[in-house]
Amino acid sequence: MREVAFIKQNKEKWLEFEQISSNKEKKSPDDIANLHIKIMNDLVYAQTYYPKSKVTTYLNKLAKSSFNNVYHTKRRKNNRVLKFFLDTVPLLCYKHRKYIYISFIFFFLCFFIGLLSTFNDDTFARQILGNSYVDQTLENIEQGDAMAIYKGGSNWGTFIGIYDNNQRVGLNMFLSGIFLGIGTGFYVVYNAVMVAVFQAFFYQHNSLFDSLKGIWIHGTYEIFGMIIEAAAGYIIGASILFPSTLKRFQSFKIGVREAFYIFLSTIPFTIIAAFLEGYVTRYSNTMPVILSFTIILFSLFSISYYYLILPFQVAKKHDLR
Repeated sequence: MREVAFIKQNKEKWLEFEQISSNKEKKSPDDIANLHIKIMNDLVYAQTYYPKSKVTTYLNKLAKSSFNNVYHTKRRKNNRVLKFFLDTVPLLCYKHRKYIYISFIFFFLCFFIGLLSTFNDDTFARQILGNSYVDQTLENIEQGDAMAIYKGGSNWGTFIGIYDNNQRVGLNMFLSGIFLGIGTGFYVVYNAVMVAVFQAFFYQHNSLFDSLKGIWIHGTYEIFGMIIEAAAGYIIGASILFPSTLKRFQSFKIGVREAFYIFLSTIPFTIIAAFLEGYVTRYSNTMPVILSFTIILFSLFSISYYYLILPFQVAKKHDLR
């Protein structure tokens, strides 16, 4: 689109927000938020196609103004939590969807490397999982209960311990984004390779099916959430490396805020994963196979829908597509 046509098509929207900013026109907080999203979308378009134009500078100033209006408006609504999870986070996931895709691609690339390494080096599993874990699991497999290691300890103690561990891993992935995303990448490499080694190890000892119907009861939310947490770390790194027309520190502040919101959205999934590991996985060997895979498929569908499908639906509702 030519710049003149772009301005003509959108100037009424921009003028409308100028009226709101100068208090000449009243709008509800929701209307202001929707207008802010549209202005941010216009800014991204202008930065892409007219990077040195005055309209890009104008939209940058307007975006700052709209940001202040949105985030400093007091909203006294009973559904603020629902709005956060069903509107704010999906819109941020839509805006930063390329980092979510990158996170998935990088994780599974590392996963594939982990598989190859395990199949080509008999000692690799012990290097990654540790001798104690390997020896104990081999003993469990010989006794006919490959998942016995998940039955140790109390339900409640396992739940608390696993949640604490998983939340710390996710927080490290998120915060490590400050090192230009490299720190996040390090955690992804380690965890993706470990998951791959884990599955390859069970395959090599004819226990893959038992591991699939047991581990992925909790692992679906756990690993998927980890990938989203890594994406949040990449967003922080990108905000430092690619500030666009914003000052680098301002870009960093916005990046951290938006990445933090996405990170917060993973916490419920992390809690559910810990609960499943503490209270359900330990019974995978005795529960019906259909029940195990029902839990796994429901978990996969629900978290995939939330992070990969809902963002497009919400963006469409806000006329961003």
